[in-house]
This record gives sequence, C-alpha cells and structure tokens, in this order.
Amino acid sequence: MGTFFTSCRVENHIDRKHAVEVPKLLVDSGIEFTWIQAETLKRARVAPEKKDHTFVMANGQQITRTIGFAILRVGDAVTIDEVVFAQPGDLELLGARSLEGLNLRVDSRAKRLVVGGPILAA
Repeated sequence: MGTFFTSCRVENHIDRKHAVEVPKLLVDSGIEFTWIQAETLKRARVAPEKKDHTFVMANGQQITRTIGFAILRVGDAVTIDEVVFAQPGDLELLGARSLEGLNLRVDSRAKRLVVGGPILAA
C-alpha cells in the first residue's frame, strides 16, 4: 500500500478551545487506535481515562499505555475517539477507528485520504 502522513487537529472533548495541531501523523489503517504523543495530548488538556491498557506490538512485546478521549479533525472531517498517550519512541499514528469515525478511507494509489462513501450497490 505504501505509507503517507496527514495532519490532524486534536481538541479537548469538553472544552474545544483547548486544541493543538499535529502536523504529521502516519496513516495506518492496520491498527485500531490513534496514537498521539502524551505531551501533545496534555497541551490539549486531554485527560487520562483508561490507565495501563495493554497492547501487543508486532514483535510480540506487550506494552501498556494510557488512553483518553479527544475530538479529531482531519480537513473537514471530524470525530470523537479514544486516543493513546504515546511515549517517546512511539510513532504518532492515525488508526482505523478514527478513520472510520471520520468517514475517510485510504486511496493507496494517490497516497491520500478520501471521503469514505456511502458505497453504492452495483
């Protein structure tokens, strides 16, 4: 498929004036959650809601991270989702749940996000 990046605005779901821009998120439709650096989420005042959530990495290693709730905006698309408080060394990723909520899909040829549809019957 190839890889590409997008930008995203992260907003506090209670008080939207607390928001930050994330200029470079790797689009990864193969992962469930969106991962954003913990310091970035703290600047948007995203509160930790679920602590010590376990993730199994591709190499089989288990790690724990905190999860919070945030509003995500990519272009004109908007959703609210759970986001992972990424630690130093973790990639910032836009995951499948957020893509679905945003109603965006990956155009792998053009390496960009496009409106998801509705899908019309043949």
